[in-house]
Amino acid sequence: MIQVDQASIDAYTAKGWWGHATLGEIFLDMAARQPAAFAVADAPNRPALFGGKVKHWSWAELRQQTGALCALFDAQGLHKDDVLVVQLPNSVELHALYLACAIMGVMVSPVPMQYRAHELEYVTQATQAKGLISTQRLGSYLAAEAIQAMQANMPSLQWIWAYVDGSDVPLPAGVGVLDQLVADTVPWTEQQMRAHMQRIGLTANDVFTICWTSGTEARAKGVPRSHNQWLVMGESVIDAAQLPHGTQMVIPFPFVNMAGISTSLVAWLMTGGGLYHHHPFDLQVFLQQLQEHRVDYTVAAPAVLSMLLKSPELLEGVDLQRLTRVGSGGGPVAPWLFEQFAQRFGIEVINYFGSNEGASLASTPQDMPDQQQRANFFPRIGVAGLQWQSLTAQKIATRLVDLETGKDISASGQVGELRFKGPMIFSGYYNSPQVTAQAFDEQGYYRSGDLFEIAGERQQFYRFAGRHKDIVVRGGMNISCEEVENLLLSHPKVREVAVIGWPDEILGERVCAVVVPRNAAQPVSLEELVAFLKTVGKVAAFKLPERLELVDALPRNPVGKVLKRVLREEVQGAAAQA
Repeated sequence: MIQVDQASIDAYTAKGWWGHATLGEIFLDMAARQPAAFAVADAPNRPALFGGKVKHWSWAELRQQTGALCALFDAQGLHKDDVLVVQLPNSVELHALYLACAIMGVMVSPVPMQYRAHELEYVTQATQAKGLISTQRLGSYLAAEAIQAMQANMPSLQWIWAYVDGSDVPLPAGVGVLDQLVADTVPWTEQQMRAHMQRIGLTANDVFTICWTSGTEARAKGVPRSHNQWLVMGESVIDAAQLPHGTQMVIPFPFVNMAGISTSLVAWLMTGGGLYHHHPFDLQVFLQQLQEHRVDYTVAAPAVLSMLLKSPELLEGVDLQRLTRVGSGGGPVAPWLFEQFAQRFGIEVINYFGSNEGASLASTPQDMPDQQQRANFFPRIGVAGLQWQSLTAQKIATRLVDLETGKDISASGQVGELRFKGPMIFSGYYNSPQVTAQAFDEQGYYRSGDLFEIAGERQQFYRFAGRHKDIVVRGGMNISCEEVENLLLSHPKVREVAVIGWPDEILGERVCAVVVPRNAAQPVSLEELVAFLKTVGKVAAFKLPERLELVDALPRNPVGKVLKRVLREEVQGAAAQA
């Protein structure tokens, strides 16, 4: 499926920003070039998380596993443009699945392990997915059993497979043991995989993934991205972090969205590197991986970096000589953190901002050697008269727009919405023409929903000023406030509710439900709301409220809209005084 219009394809190809090689072709080329080199490995705590032994694959072994999945998908009748939903923790198998889909022309739709019936049923129905792959368990959560129980509400699914990997606990009826299916399949050879891509006419402009993101809408939106769109993002990561060939990485991002896939799959693939999986984040496991492997690049939340600086004994025995750059972001980053990592360890911190739709900014040492500036600002890329070294700056156009007048902002101190256009920006939400039309302005720029202002003595920077979209960003995961509000409104003890983000040092924000009780004498508790969402709403765990504020009324404007900014000020102010 090609979703980008031909005029854009022609323009970006003519400029050399898009090419003809697919991710599958790049993988097969790299595996042929360095078959014995290390490719991917599981985190050391895999057995406790979801079972099986820790796997450590070379590029040749990964090619063999990918070939087996290609042969299995072909035998199962998966065709180009079919959709496969994948719900797996970060693991070597996830690499093989992505690459097999890239070769088969199957659109892979990865979802977080936290998704439950509310989200999974919607995703499979929206994509009409033919198959779903998960794991038998993650910790105590029996994923395969839960998915099998909801199969009646996912009528397009022809099969469900799960990785078991040595467990003696039987899978529920109707769920295939993927480990055994792969072991019983004769893998396709490199030549067979190349021949298949040629036979089906696969191009670099075909959709490779459909990731999911939340915005102001009550349901998640599918974000299709082509091979070319992903390759531009991978190139951007490589450029920002100055990753050499053979880069060794520990990446604790979930391997299901922009941050994870652009680095753990695309940048890894383009550099022919080695990746050590990690997720969910565990500080001790993270430190163990840094100690056991000589790592060139990693990423960590600002709170984690701060903890390492304040407790230097945690890094005793860790060889950081090859670790020259660390990515961070997703929340405010203190300038002292940038300065201290550079002074103590010779490590430069890169400040990232981005979205699944492809809107991205990066403050790098190349463009912003001043660490204080790098912590507080982003380059004002894509604007005439300003020159930057980053490759992204040469390919993207941005405009800052006053949301009341619709006019462009060109002076400092005025907050507006930042909008993007370029070869890394998606072309529209999956099967959602109305939502897509609202996502782009009259000039074809993507409306990011993020508020910035112009800063710097030469007006050369953007400074993040908040969000226009009604979302909570918890640990890098976008949560639609409207979605959670609609579910909570059906609770019998809730008269009115508004969901807002509550500042958190580690996760950036946590979900806070501000509730007007139906009966003030019998107010609802946080435990009741959480239990209701788990049992009735069946939503992902990361969407559950972690704070409850009870109020007599919600602040509204004359037409009845809840004033979220006023609400945040009121409840956070009251909490500070308590």
